[in-house]
Amino acid sequence: MSKASVSHLSTTIDFDRDGKQCDFLRLPHSVHRSAYGWLPIPLVSIRNGEGPTVLLMAGNHGDEYEGQVALTRLIATLEPAHVRGRVIILPMANYPAAKAGLRTSPLDNGNLNRAFPGDPEGPPTHKIAHYIESVLLAMADYMLDLHSGGSSLIYTPIAIMMRGEDARPRAARRALLEAFGAPYGFMFPGGGNSPGNTSMSAATRQNVIAMTTEMAGSGTVTPHALRLCEAGIRRVLRHLGVLVAGADDTPPPAPTRMLEARDFTSFTYAPDDGVFEPLVELEARVEHGQLAGYVHTPETPWRAPVEVRFDASGIVLCKRIPGRTERGDCLFHLGDDIAD
Repeated sequence: MSKASVSHLSTTIDFDRDGKQCDFLRLPHSVHRSAYGWLPIPLVSIRNGEGPTVLLMAGNHGDEYEGQVALTRLIATLEPAHVRGRVIILPMANYPAAKAGLRTSPLDNGNLNRAFPGDPEGPPTHKIAHYIESVLLAMADYMLDLHSGGSSLIYTPIAIMMRGEDARPRAARRALLEAFGAPYGFMFPGGGNSPGNTSMSAATRQNVIAMTTEMAGSGTVTPHALRLCEAGIRRVLRHLGVLVAGADDTPPPAPTRMLEARDFTSFTYAPDDGVFEPLVELEARVEHGQLAGYVHTPETPWRAPVEVRFDASGIVLCKRIPGRTERGDCLFHLGDDIAD
């Protein structure tokens, strides 16, 4: 690592030492009330001898809670004797956002999952992204980045892998998805508005086998999604040989139905400002051209509502939660069955 790329974040944790270490990743933050202060990003390392390194992360978006709670519980129960290798846990990755209960950081409006590879000299969110990619992912063999729908969306629980051309990593990612045991696996389309700026892109650059999730959401903790998330984490650790035999009694995964979005026509967006009335529920099967809902304008109640129609066929995986919407907001996204 060149001098110019060295992170300004620091921790007392020695990642090469066996045992369970719980401390903070210190993000320097000089403000009026604290001239030489730092922000405490919780960080845990649990190591026992040689074996794979797994990075478990939540709070990438601060208003997504199932992963934060699942990792908090895991930290309380996972001990070195249960582990072969190393587990690094970052339950509030974008700590300022998670502390505020917001998708993005109140310090710089930074969206961590659009900030990779980051910048050690940049604003706080970019400093965090740089540390995760250049230090934590550089040590890791595998990563789980646990997301949910946050304040604006609710999902039926899904495990996600990104498209990749190399068959070997693709097979390894698929095995992680199946080990996690969500009802649906989802192949996210390539491209979009943030190529290369997500944690999954960061993992690819560091040759880390990675998956992510969407576990319910709506700005709260959904019990069944939390249970699924907790069990899925342990199943993945067991699949990787990091959780030793007999260390837990999590049941094996149920079959995962694999879906994909071939392109972004599977995402339905608000055509106008107003109040959104959805006409379908999660897991419904819908067809191209089907009426998805209406956008009403109570400000001009004599105006006819605007129709929203699906641009693709598939199963409804998520829908918007707040009634008020603006043109360009995501209202639904779909997945359809894939053969492989």
